[in-house]
Amino acid sequence: MNNKYAEEFYQIVKEDPKKYFEDYKNLQKRIDSDFKEVTGKVVNNLYQGYFYNKDEKEFFSQIADMLMNITRKVTENYLKDESYRKLFNFPKVLEDLIMHDPKYDIPVPICRYDMFYRDKDNIKFCEFNTDGTSAMNEEYIIGRELESSLAMKKFNEKYKSENINTFEPWVEESINIYKKYCNKKEKPNVAIVDFMDVGTQADFVYFKRFYEKAGYNCEICDIRDLKYKDGKLMHDDYEIDLIYRRFVTIDFLNHIDQLEDFIKAYYDDAFIMLGSFRSHIMHSKLIFYALLKDQSLAFLNDEEQEFVKKHIPFTDILSKNNKDEVIENKDQYIIKPFDGYALSGVFVGKDHSPSEWEKIVNKALETPYIYQEYVNQIPKKYVDFTDDGQAVLEDYFSVVGLYIYNEKFIAPYTRIGKENVVGGTSHYFVAPNILIC
Repeated sequence: MNNKYAEEFYQIVKEDPKKYFEDYKNLQKRIDSDFKEVTGKVVNNLYQGYFYNKDEKEFFSQIADMLMNITRKVTENYLKDESYRKLFNFPKVLEDLIMHDPKYDIPVPICRYDMFYRDKDNIKFCEFNTDGTSAMNEEYIIGRELESSLAMKKFNEKYKSENINTFEPWVEESINIYKKYCNKKEKPNVAIVDFMDVGTQADFVYFKRFYEKAGYNCEICDIRDLKYKDGKLMHDDYEIDLIYRRFVTIDFLNHIDQLEDFIKAYYDDAFIMLGSFRSHIMHSKLIFYALLKDQSLAFLNDEEQEFVKKHIPFTDILSKNNKDEVIENKDQYIIKPFDGYALSGVFVGKDHSPSEWEKIVNKALETPYIYQEYVNQIPKKYVDFTDDGQAVLEDYFSVVGLYIYNEKFIAPYTRIGKENVVGGTSHYFVAPNILIC
């Protein structure tokens, strides 16, 4: 539905492009100031968000339900079937952490599952983010400013719209999980935990504010600073009951020799951590490879099998046996490391010459990589301005992520751009969710 509403939004803006261009520039100054305050950087945005309506929201909820059912079945089979675990081939230390009961039965308490999406018949998933699911601050900062724009005020003379806050629902759902499965304290002490030299700290600042607004103590902690004393996990004098995990598993494994206290406390159930290490099963890029295997399809029902076959792109492990296929048909493939994030180490064949691509693929053989079917995206319409302030309706490729908390769809998160890969270190714009109520 985005294109329909974008056309109407464009008709508003082009009536007085000078006025709306000045509004956009002023809005951008406020957004830049807000981002610099909490991140020290600037995040790009257009004058328009991503429009969706109630019918589309219901469709996204149905997709989320399907994904969570599949997630549960994958996790259950990983836990009970040693042969299935071999598909993932995680190191023993990680497998042991995954096998440990986190004291709740939700495999992935928080995630953002990303897809190339045009309409109900054109969907391909590109990434499942569980560990360290981020970018809520981009939604929040840009979304609230876009909602206050002059063009949106005019647009809302016809429609009622809302930018969904993606912080408050997680605060509520995380406490709901704690109270259902633990509830040792009426007011648990919350810690947002990551490696502070790599985490998305703007998210942390806002989550802390919203936890405190809801009446809960909350601290932002570097996992290396946590100590296990007298059966309690401590950050200096702060006793931790509930951890909102933001560290990704690959960073955890890279620093595991510094984390003896944390690991001991985890195995002793000294705290509840959302999410547990079990969420890494879906976070690993190998999940796309595993889902298409007969071992996975065997425990999915007919509807789930159809969903997987239709919406999961072909994926295999890159090896010497198939590298020639990948090199010779470069425009058909994208390669990704098993456990990368923020699109680090991701390469698209279309973006490189044949000689460059051959070098990239051969280099990738030195570390665990998958290769995956390249998905030709279908662009969506967004309002933009030329340098001299003229309003234009432009085509942008997009990745639409589904924020899912406690197995409930919350809102989409959309990045748009002109390049084959949208996000990571490439140039992209954030298009905050605008629900047409």
